[in-house]
Amino acid sequence: MTGARLGLLHTVPALAVTFDDLLKRTGHGGPIVHVVDAGLLAAAVDHGVDDEVRAEVLRHVRHLADDGADAILVTCSSIGEAVEEAARRVDVPVLRVDATMAEEAVALAADRAQGDRSGRIAVLATLAATLGPTGRLLESRVREASSPVEVTARVVGGAAAARASGDQAGHDRLVADAIAEAASSADVVVLAQASMAAAAAGLDLDVPVLTSPEGGAAALVAAVTRLPS
Repeated sequence: MTGARLGLLHTVPALAVTFDDLLKRTGHGGPIVHVVDAGLLAAAVDHGVDDEVRAEVLRHVRHLADDGADAILVTCSSIGEAVEEAARRVDVPVLRVDATMAEEAVALAADRAQGDRSGRIAVLATLAATLGPTGRLLESRVREASSPVEVTARVVGGAAAARASGDQAGHDRLVADAIAEAASSADVVVLAQASMAAAAAGLDLDVPVLTSPEGGAAALVAAVTRLPS
């Protein structure tokens, strides 16, 4: 379905351009519809992914489906579990952006396990609200794969405040430093938020650093190629 209509829900406005570019680079030639609701992330940070947030995610997903989207990607990891709930309520594929990244991280870490030592995944986020959803997603993938993998997670202090103040360079520097530190003891580093991906560009490390945008975009295109013609 090369002309399929793709729907995306973002909580960070700048990601609309990022994903538009990624999807076009896959060769997708159909329409791409973006919905941006920064208030969703603010609510998740303020009071968690509660009934209000889940209802709003479902409202946006239904809107995109009713608007004709053949498949939908939600690019905010903090609301990933609400995305999975919404997916069960509509008739088109609805994907969370970090799902592909999580599966790849577990497979890579398992391959790097040695003897009695488990593979090690280090998860980094700039928001505490993202650590829980991404950490639980990875733990669930570890259980499903019965893999000898351990997951640790931490927030990159000061990065969110730098980004909020408009200091993108400061944000990227703090994230890059945290990646380098995590890579010294982990087999795989996972960046929990799509907005962190730029900070990993150009780093030369001995372990893989996984980000969600490319995997999420590829999974969305793959989802529509599997649909009946």
